[in-house]
Amino acid sequence: MADQPAIVLVCAGRGQRAGEGLPKQYRLLAGEPVVRRTLKALRAALPLAYIQPVIHPDDAELFASAAQGIDGILVPAPGGATRQASVLAGLAALEALSPALVLVHDAARPFVTTGLVNGVLTALQNGAAAVVPGVAIVDSIRRDAKGGTAPVDRSGLYRVQTPQGFTFADLLSAHRAVAGEDLSDDATVMERAGHAVAISGGDANNIKLTLAEDFVLAEKQIISALADVRTGTGFDVHRFEPGDHVWLCGIKVPFTQKLKGHSDADVGLHALTDAILMALADGDIGFHFPPTEAKWKGVSSDTFLTFARDRVLARGGMIANVGVTIICEAPKLMPWKAAMQERVAELLQIATDRVSIQATTTEKLGFTGRGEGIAAQAVATVRLP
Repeated sequence: MADQPAIVLVCAGRGQRAGEGLPKQYRLLAGEPVVRRTLKALRAALPLAYIQPVIHPDDAELFASAAQGIDGILVPAPGGATRQASVLAGLAALEALSPALVLVHDAARPFVTTGLVNGVLTALQNGAAAVVPGVAIVDSIRRDAKGGTAPVDRSGLYRVQTPQGFTFADLLSAHRAVAGEDLSDDATVMERAGHAVAISGGDANNIKLTLAEDFVLAEKQIISALADVRTGTGFDVHRFEPGDHVWLCGIKVPFTQKLKGHSDADVGLHALTDAILMALADGDIGFHFPPTEAKWKGVSSDTFLTFARDRVLARGGMIANVGVTIICEAPKLMPWKAAMQERVAELLQIATDRVSIQATTTEKLGFTGRGEGIAAQAVATVRLP
């Protein structure tokens, strides 16, 4: 369908300047992988556009997980040793579709907006062969010079961003002509082929995540847009029955009994699921997962918690912090609390320092004091747009 624009998503880098850990495009940013946020933003801006990812061959599983549930994503192309080689690989993968226009975007720019994309496309539709979004430089500029520094006239200078837009056939031809070189961006590739490059309006918030401190800035940027702060609580109880373990906050704890329930009876995760759903005003665990339905028999409570997490993310929100208090005389939970904290953080895709796991007793009073079962109460704070 040649009338549809296409997007080459450059996602093959290693992001070493961002510090240790996963490549930066797969690191979590306010609960979601960076590349997933980028894909969702592009899909919102261009619901019908082809998206051609270019990824590192080692990252196939990471990308598939991050892109799950997002429509219109083509089979990823393997990236090259340089950004330029990766873009060429993406363009070659799109050649059979022969789109009229193509955007090239960095996976590490998750704040791309519909307005920014439309500005690039409008310039292309008005006859430009190459368009870059740019933000005018307003700070004073100086250049290192022998014996000191020298001022630079900032008039007419721009910070260039992505997505950069092009006529597809021209960009593919230009890239093939300079294959093997290492030019700074696709606009430079087009200039080498003799094409003029136009500038459309950029967006100061459309930052590229490069250094570790960029992630701190980006999370602040997200949080500032999530001004609807909500808190929910949850409470759950399960009685004991014969067995040899209990599931608590996603961890299998050896014990002389187990908890009775339709699912795995993880009282901690049940309470936490209800807390998140309450914060969303979105029913409760029994509404979404009725115990009368056989398909939930024996299911892991991980399913319930990740469902609640995804309800938050689907509304453009984030889980700010959660806490679970487990109430029982036994088993003793101190040896397991760190593992529970890590498991809950993993399921919610948030940092461990946003998860609190506590345990207490009722001083042998009531049903928990008599050792008849376990109770749990939970609290969750979520932020929504």
